[in-house]
Amino acid sequence: MDARFDYHGNPVGAKVVKHIFSASKTVWDSTLPAATRQLVEIRVSQINGCAVCIDMHTKDAAHAGETPVRLNLVAAWREATVFTDAERAALELAEQGTRIADGAGGVTDEAWADAAKHYDEDQLTALVSLIAVMNTWNRLNVITQQPAGDYRPGQWG
Repeated sequence: MDARFDYHGNPVGAKVVKHIFSASKTVWDSTLPAATRQLVEIRVSQINGCAVCIDMHTKDAAHAGETPVRLNLVAAWREATVFTDAERAALELAEQGTRIADGAGGVTDEAWADAAKHYDEDQLTALVSLIAVMNTWNRLNVITQQPAGDYRPGQWG
């Protein structure tokens, strides 16, 4: 598959990507645990069907030491025993925050309270921002049909 066009090579697209990347970097530099961040990046991308982001984030997570078992079970995290309570709370928040348009009514008070038990205010801010930024990246990539499979760990920063 070929991309519909070179979004990154377009002057407007390049400016937009620069700002989205800056927001991503802010989240990466936060105190949100890297493993949690990686799991959320993967799960949001799975929900949105963003092949290029799934390719990138699973490879980056594996390169950073994430286990194949956990990577293989992200899509079925509710039934898996390999995730911490904090990671499960983050994954639930990510799912509810990503599926807003599915008529589920947004993020429940229960999901928010569970996440707040495990993450401080700065980490919650980073987590919410991560969910929003990943949904943005996913939509840009899905709309422009960015191809997946050739990503090398660390390629984009």
